[in-house]
Formats: sequence, structure tokens, C-alpha cells
Amino acid sequence: MCIRSIIVPFTFVGILFTSCNPALYDDPKTPEESLASMQLADGFTIDLFASEPHVMDPVEILFDDQGRVFAVEMPDYPFMPELDQGKGRIVQLHDADQDGQIDGRTVFLDSITEATSILPWKDGFLVTAAPFIYLIKDVDQDGKADSKEIIFSGFFENNSEAQITNLKYNIDNWIYAANNGQAGEITFHRNDSDKKLNVGGSDFRFRLDRGEFAGASGGAQFGHAINLEGHRFITQNTLHIRHVVIPWNYLNRHPHLPGTNVAFNISDHELDMFQQTPPPYWRAERTRRRQIQYKEQNLDRVEYAEDHFTGCSGGTFYAGDAFPESYLGSIFTGDVAGNLIHRDILEPLEDSPTYVAKRAVEEQEKEFLSSTDSWFRPANLTVGPDGYLYVIDMYRQHIETPLSIPEDLKEDMDFLNGDQLGRIYRIRPSGSEIKTGHPNLKAMTSDQLVILLEHPNRWQRINAQRILIERQDTSIIKSLKNLFENHATGIVRLHAFYTLEGLNVLDFSTAVKATGDPYRGLREHGLRQLGQDEQVIPTIVNHLEDPDVRIALQAVLSLGNFSGPQIETALASALLRYYQEPWFRMAILSSREGSDMDFLRHLEKMEFLLQMDEDKIKYLSDLSYIIGHRNQENELTDLTSFLLNERGENKIEGADQIIVSLLNGIKKNSEKIKLPASLLMKINTMKEDSNYKIMVDDILRLNEPI
Repeated sequence: MCIRSIIVPFTFVGILFTSCNPALYDDPKTPEESLASMQLADGFTIDLFASEPHVMDPVEILFDDQGRVFAVEMPDYPFMPELDQGKGRIVQLHDADQDGQIDGRTVFLDSITEATSILPWKDGFLVTAAPFIYLIKDVDQDGKADSKEIIFSGFFENNSEAQITNLKYNIDNWIYAANNGQAGEITFHRNDSDKKLNVGGSDFRFRLDRGEFAGASGGAQFGHAINLEGHRFITQNTLHIRHVVIPWNYLNRHPHLPGTNVAFNISDHELDMFQQTPPPYWRAERTRRRQIQYKEQNLDRVEYAEDHFTGCSGGTFYAGDAFPESYLGSIFTGDVAGNLIHRDILEPLEDSPTYVAKRAVEEQEKEFLSSTDSWFRPANLTVGPDGYLYVIDMYRQHIETPLSIPEDLKEDMDFLNGDQLGRIYRIRPSGSEIKTGHPNLKAMTSDQLVILLEHPNRWQRINAQRILIERQDTSIIKSLKNLFENHATGIVRLHAFYTLEGLNVLDFSTAVKATGDPYRGLREHGLRQLGQDEQVIPTIVNHLEDPDVRIALQAVLSLGNFSGPQIETALASALLRYYQEPWFRMAILSSREGSDMDFLRHLEKMEFLLQMDEDKIKYLSDLSYIIGHRNQENELTDLTSFLLNERGENKIEGADQIIVSLLNGIKKNSEKIKLPASLLMKINTMKEDSNYKIMVDDILRLNEPI
């Protein structure tokens, strides 16, 4: 309650003043005030592109292939309305006076529930709106959607922060979406079959030109950046940048791998960020309470309320043509809790098929962009056809889901405060001109689109490629082959390669030629597209010794599609060379040839097991898990004989660790099993260790005496 007082100074003039407890949370700023609160990297300018009332609660904007701009608005966040009762909108934004700032809007689609992402496809737009992916069309061309087809259904829908979103068209002609690893039985509604896909633990990808859909490795929450070579880098709360190392299709060749998590944290600067705003009251208080609990429970654990990544979203790869060259290949990620935008520079590692993400030299103690406005919520970013970076600011007082906040703290919080506000900013090099009027690629001829594949801005290239795939115009094949064979720039050759693939005219000789290209991206994708004809095996084997370790990994993955003594020998040679690298071990184990007892015997003949070390034990442990999970009596007997003598005693170094993995595989399978006598002796001695007693008891219950 406010206390009102009268102060009567010696002049006898009464002055009324009001003294109140300070408000727990800040009030909103105008767009101009919010702009003034931002600190941006030297050499750049940020200006307002759109704001309320023209855009409200934006979570994504789209520069489409007809020169139009659309925004996805999510006013219901963080609450989930009933189906078909949402207030979500997709709006077209207008710049009538062509001054580079939005001055009008048209509602394209109203009352949509949980819409988060939009992508052009043919004469409509794909829209993620859990539990669906729709195809939305404006059939009568009046500027408003009048057709809504369900393409996919079954996605997780119980938390707005963990739903299907972030549609991205990749260079491989697949459309990728972030799914946060949420479980769901996905149905493709253009297919009459009863086939369903369980996407638990993965993201999602699909091709409407071929009616295909599949999982995608990862578990992106909101944001997945895709680099020039098609590698994905995903964003999730505290983990602002992880590289997805191995594609899903290889990890699912058999169901027995001990783990398929290939999203690897590549940041070399951990969770530290340079925040300019104090933590909100609720977060500071929740952290204080949790630290008391940790201390009472004697837990060596620290929770941070500020200056550490906790709300990362919208990771975006910069592949435009407007920023200085040193920014090409950077990944920009917003942190909605820290009110900032972070920049990472990607560097491929020489001895591993992944990357390291580093801060720029000039950003060692500051962020690319930070704000003192606590309402600034950079939920997403995109690169426009002009090559500039656009920041989607949802602009809310609170951005956290209520599910994670104590009830008493929520009493002072209005989670919808700001649902009529929203801003979009444009970041451009200082001194550069604002570009208005965006290109209409749909109006171009196919020959003109082929020329666009050479454009220095990826927005132009990838949209040109997609439209050519949609058209299926085979008259451009000769031009595409000329680009592939003769263009001086590797990324242009790669676009030509995949446009040929999307037109269904990628032949064997073209794929083989790609594997010999000086550009690593083409060598990698050439290996992926060689197919499963045995005549390609020598080509793949040759790349096991490629000087680029990423290409060697792809060769291992591609060989895993084949079987036979030649494959076994090649994979064993690769393991001898790369066994210390976990991604190579996983790649080999993902194949049938590299995950059975015959392969182990082959390794023994090659003297791989003469001098054991930690990495060899890890490989044998994972192999043993697979054999245990596969639950084939002859394999179990052979593996036991390899590890133990008749009295159940170890024959090789690390046998205890390997046997624990074997037992974990058996337990995970949960089927009846016949254990060899020597293994029974071994696990009965393990039962004396309290760490293993429960597991051993569970396995003994599965055992059927021989």
C-alpha cells in the first residue's frame, strides 16, 4: 500500500508526495526507448523494421519468394488454448511508402492455435501448430487464407516451449523442424498407409516432393541453424549451441545402439554471458530458495539467476552478403532471459568431425547485442533477401513458462503483459542503405532461377533451388550440369548437385564425380548420394583416408549400408585409425557389420586388442551392450567365451566394465534369455557388490536355465 505524506517546510508551502514500495517489475518502453537501450557491436546499426500495432507477439517472420513479408504471432503464449480457440495469427506486413519500415498489416490467418513457424511450399505455406503441420493456402488470392490441410499430426502439444517449430529448407531438399525430442506418433495424411513414426528423442524432417518423412538427429528446442554444408546446430535453453554430428538415418539402421544422442556441445565458453539487465524478482527469489535447499541437502550444486545462458532461442546461421566477410558463417543466438544476442564463430576441428564455437576477439567481454530493457525478448532471428539480420522481439514482461515458477511468486506476475506489443529490428552495417522492395522469385523463369544459384546470399540460392524442385522443370538440366561441373565456387556446385537430385536426374557418374570434388561439402554429400549398389564400394573405401576427418566419417557411415568381408575389413581398418574418436566408434557400431562377433574376431586377428586402453574398452563395452540387447544365444555364448574363462574369471583387461554394459543391454531388452554358465558365475560374484545387486537380480529373473 502507498503511504501519502504532507511535508511542510519552513516556507509553509505544503507539498504532497507519495512513497510506495518499488514495483517488482519494470514497465514497457516505447520502441524508440528500447532501441536507445541497446549496445551493438561496432560497425553496425540497428533500426526499427516493425512494431505494434502492426506486429504483436511475433515469434517468426518470413520474407517469402513473392517479395512479401509475413509474421507469425503467438499472443496465447505461455498458455495453451483449446483446439481452434487460439488467438494466434499469421499476418502480412506492408511497407506502403517503401521507407523500410512497416506501416500496415493484413491478417492472413486468424485464430490458429500454437502456430510458431511458416515456410513457403508451392502455392501455399507450411505452418507448424502443434499437434499439426498444416499446408495453408489463399485459393481465391484475396490476401486471406481459405484452405487449411493437415499434412502431419501427432506432435507433442502440452508445453508451448517444447513443440514442433522452426521449419527450415536444407540444401539436401529436406525440410527440417525442431521437435525438442518430444515423443509423438506422427501420421502423414497424404499417405493411405497406416505407417506412423515415433519421433521421441529426435527432431523431424520431411519431403513433400517425394512423400517421405523421418526423424532427424538432435532435439532442438527453438532454433536450429544450418550451415552451408547442411550441418545442423541446435539451440536449447542453457545449451546455446550444439552440433548434430551423425544423421538420424544411420543411427536407426538397427535398434540396439546404447545411445543415439549425437547433439554435441561445441561451445568453448560454457554458460557465461554478459547480461546488462538485473535478474527479475521471481528468478532471483527462486534461485535464493533453491540454493538454500541444495545446502540443506548437502548438494554440490549452484544455480545462477543471471549472467549465464538460460533462455537461448532462435539460433541462426549467417550466410548473407551484406555483413563483413568475417561474419560469414557466424551463428547468432538470442537469450530471452538475458535480453541479448550472442554470436559464435564456428571453426571445424582438424582431428574430429565436429566444430568448436568461439567468441569473437572483440566480444570476449561483451555480447554482439545487449539491452538494458528487461522486456527485450529476442526469440528468433532471420537473414533477409537484403542480407541483413532481422531480430524478432516478442517484447513481454515475462517470458518464462509458469510451470517452473513457485505459486506464491506467480501471484505478482501477469504472464500476458505485453501481448499487444512486439517489435522487429533490422541490423545492418553502419553506412549501408536500407533496401526496400524484395525480389519476386516466383515470377522468374527457371533459367533466371538457375542464375540465382550463384547469388552470394543464401536466401536467394536456397529459395531458387526450392522453387526449381517444386516446378520439376527438366529443361534446365543442361544448365545445372554446367554449373556443377564448371563453376568456380564450391557452394554453387553443391546447389546445382542437389537441384539435379531434386529433379530426379542425379546419376551415378555425377555422384562419383562429387566425391572427388575439392570442396568438402560436395565430397560429403556425394558419398551420401552414391546409393547402395556394390559398384560404389571402392569409391567409398578410398575416402576412409580422406585428409578431411568429416569425409572419413561419412565414408564409414556410407559403408555401413553394405555387408560382406570387404566391408568388415574396411571398417576394422577405420576403427584402428580412429577408435579414439567417439563419433567413429558410434558410426561403426551403427552398422550390422561393425556390431557383431565376427567383427570382434576380425579385430582380434588385426591385433587391435593386444594393448587395451580406455577408448578400446569403451568400444567393446558398447559392442557388448548391442549383443546383450540383440539377445541371440550364440552371440552371447561367443562373447562370454571371449571375455571369461570357464570359471567366470576375466580373460581381458576391462572385462568388468564390458560385462556391466552387456548386462545393461540384456536388462534393457527385457526378454527371456539363456545365460552361459561362466557368465552366471561372474554375475553371481558381482551380486555381492551393492552397486550391481539390483541389476543382477533383474537379469537372473530373465534367465532360463540351459
